[in-house]
Amino acid sequence: MPTLSHADAAATAALFTEHQPWLLGSLRQRLRNRAEAEDVASETFLRVIARQGLDAIEEPRAYLSTVARNVLAQTWRRRELERVYLEALAQAPPPVAPSAEEQALLLEALERIAHALDGLSSKARRAFLMSQLDGMTYAQIAAAVGVSVSMVRRYMAQGLRQCLLATGG
Repeated sequence: MPTLSHADAAATAALFTEHQPWLLGSLRQRLRNRAEAEDVASETFLRVIARQGLDAIEEPRAYLSTVARNVLAQTWRRRELERVYLEALAQAPPPVAPSAEEQALLLEALERIAHALDGLSSKARRAFLMSQLDGMTYAQIAAAVGVSVSMVRRYMAQGLRQCLLATGG
């Protein structure tokens, strides 16, 4: 994490002191889970702190809400990927099921891929996941997403490129 200037350190302290209780309350109300709300609030402030020029934020609550929404969306996408993986794993016959170490490595790779997919547009990410997780054809994806089959091909190429970059391939 970069070193904060004196101005950014002061702005960070003020932002946290002034808005953390509000953000935490808002997240608790939305998530109905104190621990999860605290995790999302912490991640939100970590991302905000990494930003330079905090004193230039004109609407701190709107900015914090946007960052928190993005954190939640990424968290939910990762959970969905993990859920689908674990469901598929549970259906695998015992001799094929990976060891605990292999599972941890696979989950780590899934995290890298999920992070890489965050760089795609929402339509590209949705199309890629429909193909890879749901086994849908390009024609089915095109109809569901509302784009042409050739656009689905482009989305798939983007998704595969992101996955290859994330896994070092």
